[in-house]
Amino acid sequence: MYTFDSRVRYSEVGVDGNLTIEALIDYFQDCSTFHSEDIGIGVDYLKEFHLVWMLSSWQICVNRYPRLCERIVIGTAPYEFRGFIGCRNFEMKTAEGEVLAYANSIWSLMDIQKMAPAKPSEKMLRGYVLEEKYPMEYAPRKIAVPEGGRALETFTVKQHHLDTNNHVNNGQYVRMAMDCIPKDFHISQLRVEYKSQAKLHDVICPVVAKSADGGQYTVSLNNEEGKPYSIVEMTGGAA
Repeated sequence: MYTFDSRVRYSEVGVDGNLTIEALIDYFQDCSTFHSEDIGIGVDYLKEFHLVWMLSSWQICVNRYPRLCERIVIGTAPYEFRGFIGCRNFEMKTAEGEVLAYANSIWSLMDIQKMAPAKPSEKMLRGYVLEEKYPMEYAPRKIAVPEGGRALETFTVKQHHLDTNNHVNNGQYVRMAMDCIPKDFHISQLRVEYKSQAKLHDVICPVVAKSADGGQYTVSLNNEEGKPYSIVEMTGGAA
């Protein structure tokens, strides 16, 4: 497993002094980026061949959120290639080895010049050494949107929402969904299904549904026609 060490920064914690779920996602995304860059198949390599890895889904499980200044180790490992699909696991531990969080992710390799799926090159297949699948309970990639959701105020995609592909960054969708639920809701599992790419000035129309027992919120971040850019499911309870 590829790993890097870090320490929880003040800019990454919430009012409770713990790492936020948004910052945890940033750590996992940064880890996969560092991994790709260090083996020579990062952003510049992909750009040369008009390729981009697009995230299809997240499943993130949290045992405990690390506290401010706690030393952590973030790791990632690819475990499967299927055509243009790539799958990789993530893990966050304390310096002493306590597992804080772990995740599954599914990615699609796309040729942005042809706007079509692309198979990984031989260099990618050699560089991404496959490892054993992480021992966790795997949820389906697709997320069912409950009926009877409540439409919230719409908003427009701003420049700070975008990444290097000029689309809304994966983590930003989670930040948008977090704004739709109570601030004291403690997330123990996060699932995200990415359906299409929102761009600058697109209008986001959030619809939020709450489970009967209050233990789950599902937020569908839709376009103006009601089709989702992303669906975010958050399981947990009041902090």
